[in-house]
Amino acid sequence: MKSDIDALMQEKNLDAVMIVGHAEHNSYMYYFVGGGHVSHAALIKKRGEEPVLFCSDMERGEAARSGLKIIPFTKYGGTELLKKAGGNLALKKAMDYQAMFTDLGITKGRVGLYGVYDVGTILSYLAHFKTLMPEVELVGEEKDGAVIVRAMETKSQQDVERIRRMGGITTEVVRRVAEYLMDRDVREDEVLLKADGSPLTIADVKTKINLWLTELGAENLEDCIFAIGGDAGLPHSIGNPKDLLRLGQTIVFDIFPCEKGGGYFYDFTRTWSLGYATPEAQELYDQVHEVYEKVVDNLDLNTPFKDYQRMTCEYYESKGHKTPLNTNDPTEGYVHSLGHGVGLNIHERPSSHLAAGPDHILKPGVVFTLEPGLYYPERGMGFRIEDTYWMNPNGTVEKLAEFPYDFVLKMTKWKKK
Repeated sequence: MKSDIDALMQEKNLDAVMIVGHAEHNSYMYYFVGGGHVSHAALIKKRGEEPVLFCSDMERGEAARSGLKIIPFTKYGGTELLKKAGGNLALKKAMDYQAMFTDLGITKGRVGLYGVYDVGTILSYLAHFKTLMPEVELVGEEKDGAVIVRAMETKSQQDVERIRRMGGITTEVVRRVAEYLMDRDVREDEVLLKADGSPLTIADVKTKINLWLTELGAENLEDCIFAIGGDAGLPHSIGNPKDLLRLGQTIVFDIFPCEKGGGYFYDFTRTWSLGYATPEAQELYDQVHEVYEKVVDNLDLNTPFKDYQRMTCEYYESKGHKTPLNTNDPTEGYVHSLGHGVGLNIHERPSSHLAAGPDHILKPGVVFTLEPGLYYPERGMGFRIEDTYWMNPNGTVEKLAEFPYDFVLKMTKWKKK
């Protein structure tokens, strides 16, 4: 939580942190600012003090909604400073940073650097800044251990309610998709049809998904996975837009929208087979569902997340599947880790990877996914079940949105011959 940041800065020996970029779709800046149309801004937080947001004077109204102390760049004399920099925009921006740091009494020490910016642009600024302020050491951190990422790991009640709301939107869209599919006419070759009689494609379904998310106030920022058949056996295949929807083939539907403007995400997956399922597909789905329930039943406070990855691997291997436990980079069977944290990024701490450090635990306040799967692209099938959970402050686990686990979706206008 934000209340942990000063202690984390002390631990990393950082005197200040600076975040650069937009307030939207930039989780570091959003964490402090809360979104809004604030572009090319800079936020500086000195250890033990409140953060200060520096922004364009034209955006001071948007910036003020953050509740932070606001200082416009014009305070430092934009036109005059550019003349002093000889028309060099990169040098002028570095001089802005120099003035901002000096204003806050930061003339030396270690400063953590975060944010989302064009790499070449920020590199040009910082090259000049290092010359202007040689006693300020700008520090880049590996993401997993970064101060702000670690602060984000535990969520407040307010954060969780926003994620819960996204869970409600997500499952409502999934419900609409299921009902839409079940209400289709079916051609003799088991292809689903649109109202005009033409074949239904993955692109058609995704158009509906995007429309419904927008109507409900969410963004499909990173697309979603809606993959059928062999593509369902490739965990991160988003699906071929031209593929037709057919009965009896596995569909992996993994949807991870966020609040409009790049706020909190939700992560959710169901696997469906329309009309009927083959015996092989039903058996594999049942195994995924069984290990999912086994993990949920054993979740416990302050347990290393990777313990549940090991549990999942051991279960699958007992059923004859390859897993990361004893196979390097398997391409079929169980090929990924069990889950991850969720928040202002779709993937956050804690990690369930077998190589995750001992600090990746299910401690109070973490929001995380559970998503066991099985993948057999050569057999034309794949399976995954995923829900998002919160380890609440009293040490109990709470699923943030409910939805059925039906594998076979019954078609209202078709009967199996």
